[in-house]
Amino acid sequence: MSDLHRHIEACNNTPSPAHLLPFRVGDQQVGWVAPELAQALTFHPRDVHFDANGVALAARHRSPTTRSAALEALCRALGLRSRGEPFDVRATADGPSLATLDRGAIPAFGVIGQGVHLNGLVRRADGLHVWVGIRARDKAVAPGQLDNVVAGGIPAGLTPEQCLIKEADEEAGMPAAIAAQARRTGRISYILTLPEGLRRDVLHVYDIDLPEDFIPRPNDDEVEAFELWPAARLLEAVRETETVKFNVNLVLIDLFLREGLIDPASAEGQRLRAGLNAGP
Repeated sequence: MSDLHRHIEACNNTPSPAHLLPFRVGDQQVGWVAPELAQALTFHPRDVHFDANGVALAARHRSPTTRSAALEALCRALGLRSRGEPFDVRATADGPSLATLDRGAIPAFGVIGQGVHLNGLVRRADGLHVWVGIRARDKAVAPGQLDNVVAGGIPAGLTPEQCLIKEADEEAGMPAAIAAQARRTGRISYILTLPEGLRRDVLHVYDIDLPEDFIPRPNDDEVEAFELWPAARLLEAVRETETVKFNVNLVLIDLFLREGLIDPASAEGQRLRAGLNAGP
């Protein structure tokens, strides 16, 4: 296995969801639920129906508002983790929002979760440099590991671009006038099984060329500090260590391919590119 490809395989540890039950909203499948959760849902027949095709939110919930309220009540009744941040529920990453669901319950229902990741780039005579964030040591996920200069989940009702501008200010003190210059470069997807459920994540990736005099600063409790690394040093960290947050490895591999630090035409480059879009 390529030293880099291990990160892609780690984020795609679910070759098939056949052990899970499809979960539908209206006539569209939006997720997958484990048998244990499905069994717990049988105690809520007014809100959840079962048929040969799996599990569905009751047909009486016809609008996004009533569906969202029903899902919120189910999450409370089931004791699912709440983060107080609603995410849109969609059948596909580009589809319409059918309801909202608390971010903490997204994996339990196997619903697509979407986020934005920004590569902060500084181009110098001696080569490309990349801003990295050092995640706070008390974070529940990947404490103390390396992150992008800006990254975050997309809350309900926001476009990726709106979320990027919001997160840029909140996480890195980056003014909207600068963040608006970011260019969208594509997206990455993966399917990852964790104890809390199935993560079907879609990451919208952006690059921004930052001036030498812009220094990102921690503006909330997400990041302890920012450091500017030569891209070659960051590639070595991704290839040789486990110091980078699990999904940020994928965002950086994508960057290295696009910037030519990894030859995209090589066998390794082609295999890596194919692996970056294995999810929904």
